[in-house]
Amino acid sequence: MATTTLVLPRKRAPESTFQLLSFQCAIDAVTSQCFPSYALRKGADSARTIAPFEFLVVRRALAKGWAVSIPDHEGMVGAWGVPREPGYRTLDGIRAAFAFDDLDVADDTPVGLWGYSGGGMATSWAAEMAPQYAPELNLIGAVLGSPVGDMASALMRLNGGLHAGLPIMAIAGLRRVYPQLDRVIDEHAKDSGRRQLDEIAALPTLDAIRRFRHHDIDDFLDLPLADVLAQPEIVEMMDDLQLGTHAPTIPLFVVQAVHDEVISADDVDGQVGRYRDRGVPMTYVRDQLSEHYSLLPLSGPLVVSWLSHRLEGRAARDHTVTAVAGQRRPRWAKRLTAGRTSGGTNVAASRGDVSAA
Repeated sequence: MATTTLVLPRKRAPESTFQLLSFQCAIDAVTSQCFPSYALRKGADSARTIAPFEFLVVRRALAKGWAVSIPDHEGMVGAWGVPREPGYRTLDGIRAAFAFDDLDVADDTPVGLWGYSGGGMATSWAAEMAPQYAPELNLIGAVLGSPVGDMASALMRLNGGLHAGLPIMAIAGLRRVYPQLDRVIDEHAKDSGRRQLDEIAALPTLDAIRRFRHHDIDDFLDLPLADVLAQPEIVEMMDDLQLGTHAPTIPLFVVQAVHDEVISADDVDGQVGRYRDRGVPMTYVRDQLSEHYSLLPLSGPLVVSWLSHRLEGRAARDHTVTAVAGQRRPRWAKRLTAGRTSGGTNVAASRGDVSAA
């Protein structure tokens, strides 16, 4: 059981073009304080969570007259980073939205998927799981913004740096699902390391990043992190986390900052390559003009345009574009936004929780 939050636009698009968007937030935490169903409520203590900031981007979809489903894709236990489950939760959230009387649209209404960072990873899983788990849904395309690409690589690269709280948070979430990881923690974590995992599991995302910046996981283990990741049972777990091993049946639009300080562009290149090897049509934009935190709002108009084109039945292009640094308006923006309709921001929406089976 999980929850999705359904947001309805003040003025809907015409029935012939009405679209439901499933937007996967970058929850990036274990505590339920960061779940959209709580963080987007009026009066919620959500200033240190990501969902309210991402809602500014969601409003672009509302301005188009689309309804938006925002799932608690980590499930009830806050298992951040786990495979497949975010996809199941997202797809169940779409089903629940269709069952909500106030939405009042046909079950074959076109649906788009969109997420960024941790939400991009969840969107990847939704696209991968949909052919087998939810073949009845009329999915038209998925936008994967900076979708992590390789969890093992991210753990090693972020450890000890400004964003060291993210790999520690991922370990705190993954241990709830993988007994082998919990066993390795019991065997090799120092008392201080166990206390830190308990502490970070209760922190909202921004507090965790601030509190654990520059922390080195090696300091809290009795052997190096690289040796832990090399243990056969952990290698097996990391292989299970790998995105790009299942072929979505819908076109994908991937956006990634080349100079991203959180997610490696090389890792996302690898994920895109695995999808292409499986015959998935890909539009891949590698942007040299932004970094991790600015790319989501900057790419918003392009994403809405791309989804609109899929809704109109236009075929998606399979190509990779790298922006040229220093351009006032990158060439890929000019190519991809032909005929774009910009979304406004003065939209009031009602919100209600919808139980997802």
